[in-house]
Amino acid sequence: MAADIKRIAALIAGEIGAKPDQAAAAIGLLDEGATVPFIARYRKEVTGGLDDSQLRLLAERLIYMRELDARRDTILESIRGQGKLTDELAEKIAAVATKSELEDIYLPYKPKRRTRAEIARERGLGPLAEAILADRSAVPAELAAGYLTDDVPDVKTALDGARDIIAESFAENAELLGRLRNYMKDKAFLRARVIDGKQEAGAKFSDYFDHVERWATVPSHRALAMLRGRNEDVLTLDIEVDADDASAVKPVERMIRETYAIGKQGAGDEWLAEVVGWTWRVKLTLSLSLDLMRELRERAEDEAIRVFARNLKDLLLAAPAGSRATMGLDPGIRTGVKVAVVDQTGKLLDTTTVYPFPPRNDVRGTQAELATLIVKHRIELIAIGNGTGSRETERLVADMLSQMPSPKPLKVIVSEAGASVYSASETAAAEFPNLDVSLRGAVSIARRLQDPLAELVKIEPKSIGVGQYQHDVDQYRLGRSLEGVVEDAVNAVGVDLNTASAALLARVSGLGSSLAEAIVAHRDATGPFASRQELLKVSRLGQRTFEQCAGFLRIPNGSEPLDASAVHPEAYGVAKKIVAACGRDVRSLMGDSAALKGLDPRLFVDDRFGLPTVRDIIAELDKPGRDPRPEFKTATFAEGVDDIKDLKPGMVLEGTVTNVAAFGAFVDIGVHQDGLVHVSQLADRFVRHAHEVVKAGDVVKVRVVEVDIKRKRIGLTMRKHDDGGAGRPEQRGDRSQPRMSPGRPPQRSDGGRGREQQQGAFGAAFAEALKRKR
Repeated sequence: MAADIKRIAALIAGEIGAKPDQAAAAIGLLDEGATVPFIARYRKEVTGGLDDSQLRLLAERLIYMRELDARRDTILESIRGQGKLTDELAEKIAAVATKSELEDIYLPYKPKRRTRAEIARERGLGPLAEAILADRSAVPAELAAGYLTDDVPDVKTALDGARDIIAESFAENAELLGRLRNYMKDKAFLRARVIDGKQEAGAKFSDYFDHVERWATVPSHRALAMLRGRNEDVLTLDIEVDADDASAVKPVERMIRETYAIGKQGAGDEWLAEVVGWTWRVKLTLSLSLDLMRELRERAEDEAIRVFARNLKDLLLAAPAGSRATMGLDPGIRTGVKVAVVDQTGKLLDTTTVYPFPPRNDVRGTQAELATLIVKHRIELIAIGNGTGSRETERLVADMLSQMPSPKPLKVIVSEAGASVYSASETAAAEFPNLDVSLRGAVSIARRLQDPLAELVKIEPKSIGVGQYQHDVDQYRLGRSLEGVVEDAVNAVGVDLNTASAALLARVSGLGSSLAEAIVAHRDATGPFASRQELLKVSRLGQRTFEQCAGFLRIPNGSEPLDASAVHPEAYGVAKKIVAACGRDVRSLMGDSAALKGLDPRLFVDDRFGLPTVRDIIAELDKPGRDPRPEFKTATFAEGVDDIKDLKPGMVLEGTVTNVAAFGAFVDIGVHQDGLVHVSQLADRFVRHAHEVVKAGDVVKVRVVEVDIKRKRIGLTMRKHDDGGAGRPEQRGDRSQPRMSPGRPPQRSDGGRGREQQQGAFGAAFAEALKRKR
């Protein structure tokens, strides 16, 4: 086992930019049950300071390598059972680093249905194939004449059988397959064509009706768009190699000939050259094209999952509005606007439904009722869901607020993505068993303005909808990646042990749903926790779990001041030595930067806690329980610009980035249809990836470049011009900027697929359009 860890660690280390001993240490901790957040935060000395990104990649690669090892063992056992395992073959199998290489080697030994080559061997034609390969000067037809039987009535049948045997040996040569596959990866093109008669039904894929580009450089969003077009029977996709090569013998065929030293000396060479061409056309083209298509999908899915994970992280770590009484409005036209009021802790205080829109048109009654609730509950924030009717609801609220005395609540349009999923979930039913499902959505909208992270953890990550083509990628891999993002986000922020919901506690390192519910039950039965140490009184929560979770749980104003910080209980001794060195009480020292900056961290290093941990402790004493999320800000949509029909080229608007993909960023400018800022229009410099410039939740100024009302497409730019119209996104850490809203994922009215279709079909054509405008 130790040898396996050492070998795997050496392979993974280079991929994550670490040393083998660092990777081995991390693997050991993961195998012992430690979580990534715990290792990244509290085991820096053990891993040499690997961060959470490196550890996540390591954990992912560890799964792959162990799956590879398990498959390797199965294959070795299979070949050994056939009595064909040699020392040389075993060494070759042990040396492979990828699943595809392993399967190439296994191909000749893989149990399969009777092939034409098997049948030919059964008819005694194996020696004929060997004879043709051995003597190139002999005429194959003359050699074949000696192998005629009742089952092989003529020379043609004999030669066809020999061809099948030789072709199978070509197609099962692992080294040759590897070279051909690598050549195709470098030279192949992906060609998409529309299926005749599907032009109108598949109009959303029109960019790919006659499209060709290099396989090696197909971006994720285009690959997934074309693959979806094929799955919907609109497009055909083909891998083409050497299509433009005019030579009589294509390079791929030359590679096969060279492998078997097939020249032009004799009749055998001439016959074998024909077998090479036949093998390429009939066998290898199909199998290798399938390999490349599979790899294209995997590559595209990897990037799509990375994009989703990055956007989800930005959304989860969006600025919280904080502990303020909030009114949540879930807009609706005919069904009314659902209203929920929560206090500063998120506790539900009041609900109602108002009907300001047709058919009732009770505008005055609605405004009077909302104003009454605002005064009654001292509302400071009004969260308006961004679904259908959001701008109409926003105008109604703005008109009401204009007639109210100061101080007035701040209104913010927030994302309602996933709110309907939450409303119908078991979590919502357990929280509000007697509350109508529609009103639960309004509660969620209010709470996600107060603290996006605490509310969004109640929703399955995939339902939050900030990915591209999320329904087309491997759902298990996507789910695993997103769960990791949520875990990292929750533990990076920390959780108040005495106020957190079970859903939030479940994401804390080492806990999970069962223990989270046990903690809440204990809290309800015995009252708030006075210290972290009291966690050990919770049923089934042992010392090992305590070690994993304690540092991420906070108890403000508890009996132990350090419980309010990210200092782990195991290091309280070090923290108290630091406090003693300052000659101060721990409560008075916390937050005193001047006193702490004068300390030499090296003085507090011991056999267990090294310099990284000591520095972390001093940083925590300086800013105990600090929240890594930015300060809450809000954007302002332009008055009178509520619909795509209101847009005109040249307009300069403020908006919120809702989604970031490799090819650009989608921006909500308040017209119920996000606009696209192509990557080439994000800045006046070259931008390789949109995420270099913007993230979900950024407030940006954009200029309208193009409006296609029929296709609901809005082209935007953030490039600066002489008139100074469009600017850069406000910097996250700049506290002097105006307030902006937390990140808002795209509005969905079609189950989540509308945005993806927009991204796929729009990407290439829009990029070209913008290039022409430049």
